[in-house]
Amino acid sequence: GRASPIDGPQAWLRLAVGVVLSTIGGVGMWAVVVVLPAVQAEFGVDRADASLPYTATMVGFAVGNVLVGRAIDRYGYWFPALLASLALALGFGLAALSTSILQFTLVQGVLIGVGTSAIFGPLIADISHWFARRRGLAVTAAASGNYLAGALWPSVMPHIMAAEGWRVTYAVIATICLVTMVPLVLLLRRPSPLAEEKGAQASRPRRASPFSPSALQALLIVAGLGCCVAMSMPQVHIVAYCMDLGYGVAHGADMLAIMLAAGVISRIASGFLADRIGAEMTLFIGSALQALSLVLYIPFDGLASLYAVSLVFGLSQGGIVPCYAIIVRDHMPAHEAGQRVGMVMMATIFG
Repeated sequence: GRASPIDGPQAWLRLAVGVVLSTIGGVGMWAVVVVLPAVQAEFGVDRADASLPYTATMVGFAVGNVLVGRAIDRYGYWFPALLASLALALGFGLAALSTSILQFTLVQGVLIGVGTSAIFGPLIADISHWFARRRGLAVTAAASGNYLAGALWPSVMPHIMAAEGWRVTYAVIATICLVTMVPLVLLLRRPSPLAEEKGAQASRPRRASPFSPSALQALLIVAGLGCCVAMSMPQVHIVAYCMDLGYGVAHGADMLAIMLAAGVISRIASGFLADRIGAEMTLFIGSALQALSLVLYIPFDGLASLYAVSLVFGLSQGGIVPCYAIIVRDHMPAHEAGQRVGMVMMATIFG
């Protein structure tokens, strides 16, 4: 018979397309943060109202991880991802035309938030079906697109905004999403090799779990919530913290960039590790290091030491979230992966 596509060239090609798709589509998570001050100024609202679009985007993204995840379990990846990509492009187009903060918030939540979710949990779940021996590496690589988007878009967008304003910037993003994401999704039309995967499982021994699937799911949701409350503290507050200490915005932004870049490195490294020692042990090591590095923020507030701690923090926390997806795939039915990974990702986003 034909060689199995699992772990084969087709799988690696799919992963490469997935990472590019995720780096482009990840703009849905980061764009609103960049345009927020300009939107706030234009609509004349206070900071609390101006932060609503970000909250709406995150809620849409969280719910989308479960809804799109369920859809890919039923229909395969490409069709739900195509609809999500079109929603994302439409969302940026409509947001560019919005006339009130309420309109802007609704479009961010319903179209951009839900639209961008297809490139996170659902993509990770889909990629996991194509790999057995190298699943850890593949899942962590697929999850890095989100970080790459965080490094790319916030550095590119201010240049367009300075020249043309936030509305043109959003219109440009809408066009880019439409002309790049649709062809990329269409490259992923081949159905996942779920049937053949059962044979490939033999090459990746299933680790027995002392928990039932529902108990394991509940534990992963609690862990996801906890790790991402911890993870978001430095990521969300480091810039403001640097301002409070008198170091200025630029140093804080540099620390955030270091955190995200180190996060990509630790994501990939933890994928290699998970393939060697298992996702559970990798998760334990990452979580312990994350807790330790958070403690280091308390005594150290000098400029050089904050850079060092931010680097350590980034290197510790990047691999934690993808490990949840690998554990789901190692212990739970493959045909429920989209929904189950989506539920854990939703918990991490709420965290």
